[in-house]
Formats: sequence, structure tokens, C-alpha cells
Amino acid sequence: MMTELPLDQVRTLLAVVDEGTFDAAATALHVTPSAVSQRVKSLEQRTGRVLLTRTKPVRPTESGEIVVRFARRLARLERDARTELGMSGSGEPTRLSVAVNADSLATWFLPALARVPGGLRLCFELRREDEDHTAALLREGTVMAAVTSSPDPVAGCSVRALGIMRYLPVASPGCAEQWLGTTTGTPLRELIGSAPVVAFDRNDDIQDDFVRALTGGTGGSALRHFVPTSEGFIDAVAAGMGWGMVPEVQAAPLLRAGRLVPLASGRGIDVPLFWQQWKLDFPALGALAEAVTAVAGETLRPGPAS
Repeated sequence: MMTELPLDQVRTLLAVVDEGTFDAAATALHVTPSAVSQRVKSLEQRTGRVLLTRTKPVRPTESGEIVVRFARRLARLERDARTELGMSGSGEPTRLSVAVNADSLATWFLPALARVPGGLRLCFELRREDEDHTAALLREGTVMAAVTSSPDPVAGCSVRALGIMRYLPVASPGCAEQWLGTTTGTPLRELIGSAPVVAFDRNDDIQDDFVRALTGGTGGSALRHFVPTSEGFIDAVAAGMGWGMVPEVQAAPLLRAGRLVPLASGRGIDVPLFWQQWKLDFPALGALAEAVTAVAGETLRPGPAS
């Protein structure tokens, strides 16, 4: 096995992953599709690994993700070097790709971005993903940083605790009265398993986690609505479509206004959040991390390690 990783082959692999097909990568690189295919095959021969799944769009294998991460770091370092050397294009803004969950995006994350010094001339490219899955985008090399629920760093990344986002079980007064026994005195644990529920999407299992913790049984009702935006989710719960687990910071004003009622006083689910980012000596990424950490500390509940 040859040990060198030719840079043209590494860049070609990254182009295929970013563009989705060999033909699109060829167009982006101004070469023929045959040349793209040969470069990828040569790189696979050098590494002794299959690096891509030939699907549409193509996807990197586990070994391919390692090379893609290397390629993105290489591109970042090359841009930094060009800037320091005063070469053409050095006046272009720096683009940072970040994965963040919808509830953080709707509550505290945008104020953190606004706190990053404007003189750095940053452009943010945000990828919305559940906090349990954002780490996968880091592993793939798709993003440079992410808000995750995992304290275990992805290879090549550092991690720091941000705090805890607390979710409260709530419903509209009408829904709570009709389905959840607020006027009959029937214990919540006897009714919640059959009450209509609102979920973010099919990956959202926090409602089921709460039901299992409360009842010791299975999850919530099959009568459920999927509303895949943070604001829409809260509106659906407030409209009486079903009960749901709402971030404390978003539930508070609606509870005060009487549009929502708590279903289990003093009970909720705490989701720890962490910041993971590439290990790069990159001032823009460091400034972003400091802003994110500061705003999270002001907004989220403190966690054991934060």
C-alpha cells in the first residue's frame, strides 16, 4: 500500500462528495468524468479502502469520511495561507459551516452568531439537524462545528459543555381538559399514553421518553402530529392539537399567558448540549466558539460539567 495522499486526488474525492455525482464533480473541476473516476480509483488503491458508495448522491464510507475531513482541513489551511500571503482572493469572507438543532436555533444560537465580531467577515452556513445526529455531520466533514448532545468528541474534534436545555410537558388548557384529566383528577400516567401528541419529526423521541419515564411502560400515543419547525411545533401544541415537550425558555411566556398549562409540575427532561469543533488553530472558529459558549451560559441551565 502506498502511503502518500496526492492532493489532486484528495480534492477530487471532496468534489465528488460535495457535488453528489462524478459528472457534477468533473464540471466543477473542469476535467472529464473519466479523470474524476480515475483519481478516485487511484486514491482507493493507495489507501486500500473503498472510499465512496456509488449511489446517487454518492456517500463517503467510514474510511472516506476520514479523507473528506482531511480535505476540508487542507482547504481551510490553504485559504488561511493565501490570506496571510496577500494572494488574490484574500479579501473574500470566511465561510463557517455549523450544525445546530432546531430548538437551539430558535432560542439562543442566533444571538450567539450576532456576537461574533463583524470585523472577521464571516459567513455562516447553518445545517439544521437533531442534536443527537449533528455529530454525524462532523464525522462526515460536512460541518466544522456542531451543537451536539454527545460529550464524546468526534475524531479530530474538541468538545466543551454548553449547558442543559430543559423540556417541559405542556398542553393547551382545552387539550389538557379533554385528554389529560386536569378536571377529573385522573392521574396523568393513566391517560397520557392515549392522548394525542405533537412531535417534531420521526426522529423526535423525547415525548416517548417522558411517557416511559412517567408510566414505566411504552411510549406515547400513535395519534401524533409531526410539525418539523420549532415555532410551528409550539403553535401546534398551543392550538390544542396535542401535548408536547417544549423548551422551558419557549414555554415560559405561554404558561404565563395561560395559553399552555403544565402537565407534571416539577417534571421534565434535561438535554445536555455540547459544542464540538475541528481542532484547528483558526481565529474565526475560536471566536465563534467563545460567542457560542458565552450566550449558552447566559441562556441554558448549568450542567454538571459546564
